[in-house]
Amino acid sequence: MRMIGRASVLGLALLSVAAAIPRAPTDAQDLRDHPFEAALAPGTRLSMHLRSGDVLIRGRDDDKLRVRVDGRDLSRVKEVTLRVDRSDRAAALEVFGGPQNDVHVTIEEPRASALQVRMSAGDLTVDGITGDKDVELYAGDLIIGVGDPKTYAHVDASVLAGDIEASPFGEVHDGLFRSFEKTGPGTGRLHARVLAGDLILR
Repeated sequence: MRMIGRASVLGLALLSVAAAIPRAPTDAQDLRDHPFEAALAPGTRLSMHLRSGDVLIRGRDDDKLRVRVDGRDLSRVKEVTLRVDRSDRAAALEVFGGPQNDVHVTIEEPRASALQVRMSAGDLTVDGITGDKDVELYAGDLIIGVGDPKTYAHVDASVLAGDIEASPFGEVHDGLFRSFEKTGPGTGRLHARVLAGDLILR
C-alpha cells in the first residue's frame, strides 16, 4: 500500500510538471491542399495576428480550430505559413508569408471562444462568434456579425477615417474620428476599430 501511494504521488507530480511545460509552437504550410486542424480546450482565449488579404473568421459548434488558405497564385499560396502556440487556456495564431495579393484565408473556431484579432490590411469578416470580440484592422473593411445586441455588457467601435454602420445598436457615422460606445444588460464585450476603412456591425 505504501508503494502504491508513493507511485500515485509521483505520477501526479509528473503530470503537474508536464502541464507546466509550454507546448512547442506548431508551424504548417500548404494550407490549401492540407488545411490545418487542431482541438482547443473549452474556454480557450484565441488571439490572432494575420497578414493582409481577404479573411473570414466564423464560428463552429465543435472544439476545432481549422485554417484553410487559397489564392490565385497557387504555387506561392503554399508559402503562406501558420504558427499556433497553445497553452491550457489560451492559443495564439499567426498567419504570415506568401504572395503579396489575392490571398483568401478561412478560419473556423469554436463559436463561444473569446477572440482577439489584429490584422494589417484587407477585408476581414467575423461571423457566428458568441464569445467576447476584440478586433482591430489597420486598413480595409471590417464586418462583424454581432448577434443579439442585448447579450453585450459593453460595446465600443471607432474608425479614424471612414464609415461606421451599426444598425443593431442604432448607430451610423461617417467622416473622420468617428466612434460610439454602448452599455447593455448582457455579459459580452465587443471592441472594434478600423484606422482607415469601413466598419460594419450587423
